[in-house]
Amino acid sequence: MENEPDHENVEQSLCAKTSDEELNKSFNLEASLSKFSYIDLDKELEFKNDLIDDKEFDIPQVDTPPTLESILNETDDEDESFVLEDPTLLNIDTIDSHSYDTSSVASSDSGDRTNLKRKKKLPDSFSLHGSVMRHSLLKGISAQIVSAADKVDAGLPTAIAVSSLIAVGTSHGLALIFDQNQALRLCLGSTSVGGQYGAISALSINNDCSRLLCGFAKGQITMWDLASGKLLRSITDAHPPGTAILHIKFTDDPTLAICNDSGGSVFELTFKRVMGVRTCESRCLFSGSKGEVCCIEPLHSKPELKDHPITQFSLLAMASLTKILVIGLKPSLKVWMTFPYGRMDPSSVPLLAWHFVAVQNYVNPMLAFCRGDVVHFLLVKRDESGAIHVTKQKHLHLYYDLINFTWINSRTVVLLDSVEKLHVIDRQTQEELETVEISEVQLVYNSSHFKSLATGGNVSQALALVGEKACYQSISSYGGQIFYLGTKSVYVMMLRSWRERVDHLLKQDCLTEALALAWSFHEGKAKAVVGLSGDASKRKAIVADRMVEILFHYADRALKKCPDQGKIQVMEQHFQDMVPVIVDYCLLLQRKDLLFSQMYDKLSENSVAKGVFLECLEPYILSDKLVGITPQVMKDLIVHFQDKKLMENVEALIVHMDITSLDIQQVVLMCWENRLYDAMIYVYNRGMNEFISPMEKLFRVIAPPLNAGKTLTAVSFCVDKCVHFLGQIPKVGMAGLYDEQVVMGNKLLVYISCCLAGRAYPLGDIPEDLVPLVKNQVFEFLIRLHSAEASPEEEIYPYIRTLLHFDTREFLNVLALTFEDFKNDKQAVEYQQRIVDILLKVMVENSDFTPSQVGCLFTFLARQLAKPDNTLFVNRTLFDQVLEFLCSPDDDSRHSERQQVLLELLQAGGIVQFEESRLIRMAEKAEFYQICEFMYEREHQYDKIIDCYLRDPLREEEVFNYIHNILSIPGHSPEEKQSVWQKAMDHIEELVSLKPCKAAELVATHFSGHIETVIKKLQNQVLLFKFLRSLLDPREGIHINQELLQISPCITEQFIELLCQFNPTQVIETLQVLECYRLEETIQITQKYQLHEVTAYLLEKKGDIHGAFLIMLERLQSKLQEVTHQGENTKEDPSLKDVEDTMVETIALCQRNSHNLNQQQREALWFPLLEAMMAPQKLSSSAIPHLHSEALKSLTMQVLNSMAAFIALPSILQRILQDPVYGKGKLGEIQGLILGMLDTFNYEQTLLETTTSLLNQDLHWSLCNLRASVTRGLNPKQDYCSICLQQYKRRQEMADEIIVFSCGHLYHSFCLQNKECTVEFEGQTRWTCYKCSSSNKVGKLSENSSEIKKGRITPSQVKMSPSYHQSKGDPTAKKGTSEPVLDPQQIQAFDQLCRLYRGSSRLALLTELSQNRSSESYRPFSGSQSAPAFNSIFQNENFQLQLIPPPVTED
Repeated sequence: MENEPDHENVEQSLCAKTSDEELNKSFNLEASLSKFSYIDLDKELEFKNDLIDDKEFDIPQVDTPPTLESILNETDDEDESFVLEDPTLLNIDTIDSHSYDTSSVASSDSGDRTNLKRKKKLPDSFSLHGSVMRHSLLKGISAQIVSAADKVDAGLPTAIAVSSLIAVGTSHGLALIFDQNQALRLCLGSTSVGGQYGAISALSINNDCSRLLCGFAKGQITMWDLASGKLLRSITDAHPPGTAILHIKFTDDPTLAICNDSGGSVFELTFKRVMGVRTCESRCLFSGSKGEVCCIEPLHSKPELKDHPITQFSLLAMASLTKILVIGLKPSLKVWMTFPYGRMDPSSVPLLAWHFVAVQNYVNPMLAFCRGDVVHFLLVKRDESGAIHVTKQKHLHLYYDLINFTWINSRTVVLLDSVEKLHVIDRQTQEELETVEISEVQLVYNSSHFKSLATGGNVSQALALVGEKACYQSISSYGGQIFYLGTKSVYVMMLRSWRERVDHLLKQDCLTEALALAWSFHEGKAKAVVGLSGDASKRKAIVADRMVEILFHYADRALKKCPDQGKIQVMEQHFQDMVPVIVDYCLLLQRKDLLFSQMYDKLSENSVAKGVFLECLEPYILSDKLVGITPQVMKDLIVHFQDKKLMENVEALIVHMDITSLDIQQVVLMCWENRLYDAMIYVYNRGMNEFISPMEKLFRVIAPPLNAGKTLTAVSFCVDKCVHFLGQIPKVGMAGLYDEQVVMGNKLLVYISCCLAGRAYPLGDIPEDLVPLVKNQVFEFLIRLHSAEASPEEEIYPYIRTLLHFDTREFLNVLALTFEDFKNDKQAVEYQQRIVDILLKVMVENSDFTPSQVGCLFTFLARQLAKPDNTLFVNRTLFDQVLEFLCSPDDDSRHSERQQVLLELLQAGGIVQFEESRLIRMAEKAEFYQICEFMYEREHQYDKIIDCYLRDPLREEEVFNYIHNILSIPGHSPEEKQSVWQKAMDHIEELVSLKPCKAAELVATHFSGHIETVIKKLQNQVLLFKFLRSLLDPREGIHINQELLQISPCITEQFIELLCQFNPTQVIETLQVLECYRLEETIQITQKYQLHEVTAYLLEKKGDIHGAFLIMLERLQSKLQEVTHQGENTKEDPSLKDVEDTMVETIALCQRNSHNLNQQQREALWFPLLEAMMAPQKLSSSAIPHLHSEALKSLTMQVLNSMAAFIALPSILQRILQDPVYGKGKLGEIQGLILGMLDTFNYEQTLLETTTSLLNQDLHWSLCNLRASVTRGLNPKQDYCSICLQQYKRRQEMADEIIVFSCGHLYHSFCLQNKECTVEFEGQTRWTCYKCSSSNKVGKLSENSSEIKKGRITPSQVKMSPSYHQSKGDPTAKKGTSEPVLDPQQIQAFDQLCRLYRGSSRLALLTELSQNRSSESYRPFSGSQSAPAFNSIFQNENFQLQLIPPPVTED
């Protein structure tokens, strides 16, 4: 943008014309009047399928209109149809609580100002669309505005209106009228009138550009004749005095206008002329007392749409601070729709804009409205009944606040955000096309008029807050252009034409981006397109011509900017960045003529560019997108890749080319020399229709090494004449070939397969007329007796012989597929029989093939013979010879291979070629168990199959699954199952020795009633032990239901006895998991084998605690004697470790059972144990090694600490002192023990006292905090109900309770009841805050109980006085203040505080502590108690001591 020019005087500036032709052209308003808006609209109607997504508007109507609340709570973007025709919706009282009254500052504060902006941004697509908008400074108008301010004291500009003329209002009451050439035509008004009326605050020009309405800051309205410049009307009584005119708008009816003042009211102005006298009648459409309107927008229709059915209603859209309304002024006033905003920033500016759009062959108006960062689109239709329907379209979410919204055409909108940045948006895709910074415009804001400073500022603070960002009168659009009024200038912005956008990128040297943009125009995918007309083919032709020009320029630039010096890699990288672009767009435009003539000639000037160009063609050729390359380019392409040693690439290219234009002999020679066999075959097939020559060439390559491998590796030997051909042959074939020859052989097989199947190699299909001929040629070739130029030593049928040696299985698969496709004609049958005869002759009369190869042949033959329409004949004796060879018992080599070959042969249908009894005998003799299984399966001799599994070392473990399947899966007869069951019983010992766990699972499943029989069959004790362990021990991992098994105790005891013999260390662990055994018998078994620990365990389980203790005590004493009688030994004494282990087990026994014993019984356990441990210490110290003495003292101390939990300390001391040894003064030996006991007592006493003190302090603090919280008053944040928005003191007629929550919200109880905010919990009625719980959808009563338990319901306080004006004698008020008890809300607060502590209550803790302290012994584990308390809080494993105070609960 350019700076504004200076002018010497006003007269010069008034007649000056800008010399900039581009600006004059852009501002040619007369010419653009009918072009910009409605040519684009006609285009949309003509090409709606390309430009309009009908699904966006094709929304079904609904019968029942939704409520305002449902619309506000809507979260998705689905289209929804609604019709609201109730005028009472204008009443502010019916608006949902998400909206708010705008008549006071308090109401505006109640809006959600902390609403965070959405982080979802529009797609970043600036690089895709180039520069969409062209912005220019109107130098002439800008200069004259500045000059008028200086010379005639016009003041600063305040408002602008644009039609075929431009009107600019000033702060001193003047209206400057400019024509389309930026010449000043009129200066309306005077500064003296401006001093009386104030600044011009709003302007409007009617449709025919004959009248101008001016609204002033002090409320006056004037009408001017734009033809003569005369003042026609001066209106001072159309609206309440003392309010500024915010908006004044002509409607399509020149006698009707709408004005909006700073009081928020809207008035209809009707102009009449009676008896030559011009008058104006005013009617209030909307009163500001019901919510201030700050934006109005009548629907304007151009002459082209004057007969549209909507125009007869004269629609007017109004935006208040809480909602928008659409009303019809004609034929009578009617509200057609009202829609609340929902929550938004109170400082955001409401915006409205109408535009006609084409949808489904109909043109209808669409209203865009927004406030904040969401734009809503409403499509207005008229149905057959004459009613208007409003359909909500997909809304637009932004990441910025808007202060202006302008339609530039039906698809493109221009948004201005609060930081003066323009955003060009495609409406349907919601894609951001461009962002323009316009801060240099210095946009004029209308804040002073919204604050009504000229009349003393008598407006609400809510309206004043919106006015901070209001710029309604500074932006005007007309004819596809948008005008922005600055403090010293006027700017115009419009969409660039498609050529301008492309040229703009070219000027910035962005050729790649320019091509991409032009291609988007070509494909019809570009946005905001201007200047392309006609049908699709015409548009594409125009754009294509321009793209060709750019491509030539791009090629010249690529050659010019190529670095002349430096590494070749740098030049290659340069062209690799640029040349592919040329190739891509030439092919996209389908201009191969351009690509291979002018472009190729131009790039061939540089050898590097030429090479890169040829390499760029490769991917297009390989994907078959590029066919028909010129011979010269094709030749250069092959030579280039050949020079770069990229022969694999050459081969891939040749098979995708039309090679008829090449020198075929030269190409074949090149392919053969470089071993490009695929390419060679392709050239022969496509170039010469020759299919046999490639086969001959490939056979010449792979046949010699195969023949050499045979002569080197074959072993000649003679057997019986009838089986000479089946000799033992080491594997030959591919073992003697190089990798390359193996690849060639595979290619040959695939090539033959393709030819016989009618497919071209390596891709495509053979022409249908050639398919029979090719098949016959290939068969004739294969069955040739000798090859061309054959040597005398060559064997007959060399081609079939070579393929069989190379890969027998794959060659036979090729033949099998070919036979499938053969039609049953005479020639096909002859070919099949001829091929089979040759195969048998080659393989029967030759000793060069392995059993696998021979088996493959006969498997192939068996499959062919098994076909229902088989016509082949094969001698059956050949199959007998094959069977005899494969089952030969004299040859043990390749056993598994021979068996597998025979099995495949049988499965392929060869079974009918053999005598089954002879086959079974030979298979059993050869140990072919899989063959036996196959035959037995056919004869349903399932029991014999078990023998097959057991004899086969490779599959013997599968016998268990086989037996299980036969016995459990339905489909087998009872006789068959019985034979299998009996066979399994006969071999049970063999099954157990094979896998004991599997055998046990099998027995438990199918032989559960015969377990004793199974045990009798198992004579081997070790096997019996393994079987019983698997059967009875659940730790073995066998899933057996012991209850269903019903094993007798004698079997379990037999297993325990075997366990004592073979694994005595595991007896106790096993007994712990076993269930079915008798204690007395088991004790006798363990005593028999002298397993004392096991015996003690069983006695304890039996209930004989004392007997078990005596056994353990006896073992402990024996261990102690061993230690005592040992002399001084090594430092590590294993016997002392045995003492410790035995003592620990004895202590554990005592501890487990002391809980269930009385005091006397406890002493009978613990005191003998203590005496046993102290007995060695009573001997003279010299008889005991010093090391053992210290260790025994430590062990004795461990016994004392353990028994202190069950025996009172005085009893322990008394028992020790009664001992005659220590009673005579020898206390020194036990001094350490006694001191240790006293230290433990002191520690526990100190811990108990400290804990009790802390708990007391904690409880006191909690109760003080609770008392303070339940007696503290609640401070409401506002003085009105948050639901009905009325101050509670206004509702004097109703004795309604006022409920205040701790969150600060205040409600009438009647309003809360209507919103279903009461919850019944434990017989009490509790309230929930409606606003705080709105996110949880209050009304889901099924969740309220859980919310109360989790502390989500806010505590509240109830005031019983309905208002400040209630009489003092109201009994309700006295009752509410006189009751000293806690109300339900306070009880709820107490419950919520208690829930802060997880665990036991403090009263329970203190109760138990006081009981312990007041007990007889004053100890946690008192010896005087008969039994400890099982329900102790301290013994609960979830008990956690919380010593920190709870958090302070604040509002």
